[in-house]
Amino acid sequence: MDALTADRLQFAFTIVFHYLFPQLTMGLALLILILKTIALRTANEEYHQAAHFWTRIFAINFAMGVVTGVPMEFQFGTNWAAFSRSAGGVIGQTLAMEAVFAFFLESSFLGLFLFGEKRLGPRLHWATAFLVFLGSWSSGYFIIATNAWMQHPVGYRVTSTGAIELESFWSLLSNPWLAWQYPHNMSAAVITGSIVMSANGAFYLLTGQHHAHARIFIRTGVIAGAIASCLMMYPLGDALARNVAAYQPATLSAMEGLFHTEKGAPLAILGQPNMETQTLDNPLVIPDVLSFLTYRRFNAEIKGLDAYPRDQWPDNVPLLYYAYHNMVGLGTFFIAILVFSLFALWRGFLYESRLLLWGLMLLAPFPYIATTFGWMTAELGRQPWLVYGLMRTAEGISPRVSGGNALFTLIGFFGMYGVLSLLFLFLIYFEVQRGPIAHAQGPAAPVQSAAARHSG
Repeated sequence: MDALTADRLQFAFTIVFHYLFPQLTMGLALLILILKTIALRTANEEYHQAAHFWTRIFAINFAMGVVTGVPMEFQFGTNWAAFSRSAGGVIGQTLAMEAVFAFFLESSFLGLFLFGEKRLGPRLHWATAFLVFLGSWSSGYFIIATNAWMQHPVGYRVTSTGAIELESFWSLLSNPWLAWQYPHNMSAAVITGSIVMSANGAFYLLTGQHHAHARIFIRTGVIAGAIASCLMMYPLGDALARNVAAYQPATLSAMEGLFHTEKGAPLAILGQPNMETQTLDNPLVIPDVLSFLTYRRFNAEIKGLDAYPRDQWPDNVPLLYYAYHNMVGLGTFFIAILVFSLFALWRGFLYESRLLLWGLMLLAPFPYIATTFGWMTAELGRQPWLVYGLMRTAEGISPRVSGGNALFTLIGFFGMYGVLSLLFLFLIYFEVQRGPIAHAQGPAAPVQSAAARHSG
């Protein structure tokens, strides 16, 4: 295996595994803040207990995110030294700021939220929840800003030595690509947090545990998830796709399996890209809709892949096509399930419908799959560029790191992350078994006992 392939496989594996954790923490950060706000305004101890339960889940995910995130930083120096040397003056700015927010703001106030409630009082304790949310979402902003610059570089200049230097920090943070990629990503995180929360509530109801808290989990998760999934489709997904059309037109053609330029281009619902014939096999398309979604005109011309040199096509058109369509398909599925669950909640039969409860519980792994497909779409779509239009991926690797070295360390990551996965699942299982009222003591004890009698 050549070094480029091994480096790409290692980075893909480590980043996919790492992002399983931050997406839940960013989603839960907002949901915990909502639960704490309701608890503060209503003095309802059950909402306070619900927030504390999910903060424990948040803390486990945060710790795993930190542990698995550190290798990501090192890989810039070990496997992608040429990229770091050339573009480090730009990406180093946002990565350093992400570290400040993640390790100092978020972790500091997470500790205060977990252990400082009695000393802080209700209002200051709510403030710590808000600052955890702010730190989590700010951390996400700087990471997405880094990726957005790689997708659409702005505010830079190239020196005589070939190094890329930052000219405008404001341009970096106000990148037009970032303006839609960031809310799109955060909506996906909210969907993950919402589905996981409602799935846990459904599990408790199906097993006859913690009825009052389970209903809070389901109600909060279904409402937030339904809103976020609809926003994900429109306007966020729509605007991000139009950004792709404006700044990476060849990527859009590959995502849609459009090999030939057409006026009134159809939207492909199903089909299999055939690279030999440059057609879609067994297509199911909606005429003219791709043109309308992209340019708001049914007869607008959409350039196909044949309009671009072959060396500017994404490296793996079929994989990009399937990743994109699976992401969109799962997103549509989330809308259907969550909106119907919201209707059932409004009509008052959600908590008694075992079919819907099973559906919500079994939905838990799918947002992780959808976000993985989403990031595959973003990263495969940018290829063959590491920094779009500036540096090709093959130019960014470390010239002295062989494919064998990268493959050997990849095998090591497989083993290490396998152990971490078992530890993570054990900790989550332990917290779910403890339940949302295990922490209550002192003044909260009467409420705990009442909730326990109700759940029994």
